[in-house]
Amino acid sequence: MFARPETRYAKVDGLNIAYQVVGDGPFDLVFIPGFVSNVELSWEEPLFARYLERLASFSRLILLDKRGTGMSDRVPDSALPGLEVRVDDLVAVLDAAGAERPALLSHSEGGNMAALFAATYPERTRALVTAGMFACRVWSEDYPWAPTPEVRAREIDEIEATWGGTDWLASIAPSAADDEPFKQRISTYFRRSASPGAVAQLLRINTQIDIRGILPMIQAPTLMLHRRGDRDVSIEEGRWIAARIPGARLVELEGDDHIPWLGDADTGLDLIEEFLTGARGPSSSDRFLATVLFTDVVGSTEVASRLGDEAWRSVLDRHDALTASYVERYRGTVVKSTGDGCLATFDGPARAVQCALALVEAVTSLGIELRAGVHTGEVERRGSDVGGVAVHLAARVEAAAAPGEVLVTRTVIDLVAGSALRFDDRGAVELRGIQGRWQLAAARG
Repeated sequence: MFARPETRYAKVDGLNIAYQVVGDGPFDLVFIPGFVSNVELSWEEPLFARYLERLASFSRLILLDKRGTGMSDRVPDSALPGLEVRVDDLVAVLDAAGAERPALLSHSEGGNMAALFAATYPERTRALVTAGMFACRVWSEDYPWAPTPEVRAREIDEIEATWGGTDWLASIAPSAADDEPFKQRISTYFRRSASPGAVAQLLRINTQIDIRGILPMIQAPTLMLHRRGDRDVSIEEGRWIAARIPGARLVELEGDDHIPWLGDADTGLDLIEEFLTGARGPSSSDRFLATVLFTDVVGSTEVASRLGDEAWRSVLDRHDALTASYVERYRGTVVKSTGDGCLATFDGPARAVQCALALVEAVTSLGIELRAGVHTGEVERRGSDVGGVAVHLAARVEAAAAPGEVLVTRTVIDLVAGSALRFDDRGAVELRGIQGRWQLAAARG
């Protein structure tokens, strides 16, 4: 039995993100919960506490509440975080807790966060474990297990209207459907984790998230646990996801609870402990997920001819200074100048798009126009440079942009759900040297 851990706070964007550390095992393990949580109330639910104690028995366990939920600072419903901001909060907690290379254990929507973190920060990811994970929440022909937009909207309205009740628990905790004391405890837990309005908004944001495109870029050793009868996330979803993460091991468990610490929790815990405590080699950090930004001065040859060499060099110097300033402001890295543009990488797609929009507007003061292209994908570190298909694709997207336009791929749009960014569809196009047709959109703030 562990003493009740102290709740601590990591500061991000002026907000306090609650976290706890318990146990003193040989490696760090961060548990990323589903869409709402409360790190303090978790220990008041006996079944959940037992689950966490088992994890802490072989690790240094880190728990957290996402911003706007649990013990973390509340924010207006309109400011509840999308996936990129949630990962930023996770990074801040890990830094505050001194966790350099943790294993990630995630449940349900937390799997989206964990997958994005693992792909973006391979050098900081010891291993990835998921339970009841989904990749997107809207039906499509190639992902037919998710609800249609109409069904999803009705579900969200019903959950908001009945938040704090117990009827909806039958879909995520059927094994406890007749346990009245448990139902009252878990209802209290959920009510004190988030308000009805916040819950509805979080569910709407989660509905927009789509991480299918990044699954092949996960390098960490991956264990996926999924119950065959899960009523909230189909086992077919788990099989589909596992087939796209290189080397992922999917274990299909018996039972129909979506919540991993209900039902036969011990089988899952045994598998997690065995997976995480076995010897594993370090992950290569030469390949990682990044958002790539390419910019280019429109009609640079004509502008240079009109201005003359000396004046054009002055414009380019001021352009380069503006670029470096804005990329740094949005936490990116200028990889190199392309002569009349730049290649930069970011660890978050929303920041890359916001940087591009700001740059396009800023350079008008120099009497020039930019076009920009943004794509999120796997890149390869080559000394101080980067390469790979994602880099080539971002360059082709930039070439397809109109003057003053920031053009992005569908992958970027799927990952910035919940941000204030808006996009105008530009349709599916062919890009020179890139196979297939690519869905593009123009960004606007």
